[in-house]
Amino acid sequence: MAIKIAAPSVIESAGTKPKRIEEFVGRVNNGETRLSIARMQSPAGWEEPGQRPEFDEYTLVLRGCLRVESESETLEVCAGEAVLARAGEWVRYSSPGSDCEYIAVCLPAFSPATVHRDGE
Repeated sequence: MAIKIAAPSVIESAGTKPKRIEEFVGRVNNGETRLSIARMQSPAGWEEPGQRPEFDEYTLVLRGCLRVESESETLEVCAGEAVLARAGEWVRYSSPGSDCEYIAVCLPAFSPATVHRDGE
């Protein structure tokens, strides 16, 4: 039987400016630990701390451009494009030039205990 998810949970974000995180599937909204699916809305000038998560993160940009920094390169991922950040690799996300809207899918589900942000 299909299960309707009527609304997301809004989750507090890390970073220099408020970013809206709406988790549709994951630990907070429906107790799912296998994966999480969230819509992110970040304002121009937003930047979060670098992280070395224990999960793969697939990101699909819907609007604007997302900057994705790794230890070896910096990518500009724009509307209609996607990027994969592998578990265990250092990554930092930002939207320096414009507002950005994107979908993030984490395998396994995102957890504050497994994201390992810089300075924690």
